[in-house]
Amino acid sequence: MENTPNQTPGDDRVVSVREVGPRDGFQNEPETIATADKIELINELGRTGLTRIEVASFVRPDVIPQLSDGVEVLRGLDLPTDVERMVLIPNSKGLDNALQVRELFDAATLFVSASESHNKANINRTVRQTMDDVKAMGSRVVSEDIKFSAVIATSFGCPYEGKVPMERVLDLAEEFAAAGATELGFGDTTGMANPAYVSRFFSEANRRLPEVEVTAHFHNTRGQGLANAYAALEAGCRSFESSFGELGGCPVPKGSTGNIGSEDLVSMFHEMGVDTGIDLEVLIAAAQRVQDVLGRKLTSHSIVAGPVDWTGALMAANAG
Repeated sequence: MENTPNQTPGDDRVVSVREVGPRDGFQNEPETIATADKIELINELGRTGLTRIEVASFVRPDVIPQLSDGVEVLRGLDLPTDVERMVLIPNSKGLDNALQVRELFDAATLFVSASESHNKANINRTVRQTMDDVKAMGSRVVSEDIKFSAVIATSFGCPYEGKVPMERVLDLAEEFAAAGATELGFGDTTGMANPAYVSRFFSEANRRLPEVEVTAHFHNTRGQGLANAYAALEAGCRSFESSFGELGGCPVPKGSTGNIGSEDLVSMFHEMGVDTGIDLEVLIAAAQRVQDVLGRKLTSHSIVAGPVDWTGALMAANAG
């Protein structure tokens, strides 16, 4: 990557960015997006240099009708062979359904909330009931040679309970790792994280989970998403989730707005000299395309501003 004037010389850090908009983003839309549009948008994301995309969920259609066409979407995709196709699986029945089309995806995400109240509101089960089910599902996932990824929601705070102890979150993470998860995602589900706590959290997570890929998932509910991503990066995190156009948000409770925008996250990393392997201009074009599909403006900054134009700025300065 060519340095720009504000980059740190010699910064050779490399990060991985997973795009979750086609699942985490689309599920929160008030109207169902046409299957053909979903396929076109995901294929466009696959041409950005992204190597990991969460494309579908095997949740019950009556619970999240916006994702009821997951199998049709998976069947219609035309992605480069190096793009990992990930699906979210909420329970054993969902896993049964997913395994019927095992050839269509590469990785499965199983999840729990660290907060009892949020877990109950989200899937109507206790944390312990969920973990017992998840560990059994994890064994099946591993036996099918599927990548097992786990997500712990409300890792940085719960809208019902307030503070969620770090120890509780990391204990759950270690249970997942023992069950065979090779990646642990920590979700700031309703945007309650702050950079100082994020720094402490990921320093400890990396210490306690040395054999697991640790992933940060931040929401921009209170405008701190990119600051939190930067804090996680400085604490050693090298894996991030985000959503093009800043789509998404937690279905419960109300007011939990979207994930950090993928194009904003990638723009920040590139300006710092951090390599993502992603073509920012192509990614911005994909985010602009989803605006057309949804028929409304989205909230990410890079959709409006575009990439930083250092060449144009220098030419203008020299001309002056």
